[in-house]
Order: sequence, then structure tokens, then C-alpha cells
Amino acid sequence: MSSTDEQVAAVLHRHGQTFAEQAGITLANKPSPLYRLLVLSLLLSARISADIAVAAARELSASGYRTPQAMLDASWQDRVDALGRGHYRRYDERTATMLGDGAQLLVDRYGGDLRRLHDGADGVPGLERKLQEFPGIGPTGAAIFCREVQGVWPDVAPYVDKRALQGAEKAGLPTSADELAALVSTADLPRLMAACVRAARA
Repeated sequence: MSSTDEQVAAVLHRHGQTFAEQAGITLANKPSPLYRLLVLSLLLSARISADIAVAAARELSASGYRTPQAMLDASWQDRVDALGRGHYRRYDERTATMLGDGAQLLVDRYGGDLRRLHDGADGVPGLERKLQEFPGIGPTGAAIFCREVQGVWPDVAPYVDKRALQGAEKAGLPTSADELAALVSTADLPRLMAACVRAARA
């Protein structure tokens, strides 16, 4: 095993849980887990700790809001209360509104299925633009979604954003997308990207 391989193994061992996994999402190319990842990406975009964002995502799922229609069927106050139970209190009211508006947009434009958004996107830049049409999803949220989804949407890979590259450099790993992608399988790229992001924050 080369020194780089050893470094990758160490980084994955220490930090290699994806944010989706931490939030209890078994990511697959299906409407519900993809929607839950979109919600998680929105929550992680705010200036709030990642652990609180993940806890709020888990609470929204536990409350049954695993599809855009279920999110719409919940009242605004139901969403505020679920966010509060996840300790996501600083932005709870604004976020509850954005969750409702985003769910409505997803139902109206894509029939509630993010795979339709993916199919209609013109490459990764198009995917990023379409994701940013959702309330609360800016460049950061789009990057989070793309980093995590590339394991189930292989055409997105290798997706390596600025934050992941910062972490890769800090961890002593290569700092180009192609070199990083060559270190692991496409299925493991989300784990490596999450590890790099956590290394950047450490």
C-alpha cells in the first residue's frame, strides 16, 4: 500500500461517513431519498453547525416528511415544530417556509421526482443551476447535493468543490478532482468528499 493509499484509508476511517448517512438517509436513485438529500442540503447551507442540521433532517424524516407531498401536507407550524425538536431554532420559521415553497416547486415542475430534474439538466453546471432554483439552495447547497449524489448519479462524478479541495490539501491528498477520483471507486467518492470536507472543518 502506498503512502497515499494509507492516507486515504486513514481519512476515510476518521471522517468517511457521508452527511446523508449521518442523517439516516440510505441514498438511492429513488424519489424519497433524493428529496431527503435536497432537504439536508438546504439545512446544511445555513450558518449553523452540521450536527444540528443533520439532527433537524433526521427529525423531519422521523415526522414523516420524506416526500415533497408529505412536506406540503404538513402545516407550516408542523415544520417549525419538527425543526425545533432538531434544535434548528435560529432559522426555523424562515426554513419552514422555504421547505414548503421548495416542495411545491418540486411537485409542480418535476412531479415530485428529482430524477426528472437530473434528466433535464445539461451536465453538472445545468444541474447546479436547477438545484439553485429551490428556495434556500444556493451554490453551497447545490455543491453539498452534488458531492453526495455522485455515488448514485455517476455522470455527476467526479464532483469536487472548493471546500473538499481545501480538506484534501489539509489531509495531504491530491488537490485535483481527477487525481482524487482515481483514489477510490465512484461509489466511494461521496465518502471521500465528506471526509475531505470534515478534514477542512477540523
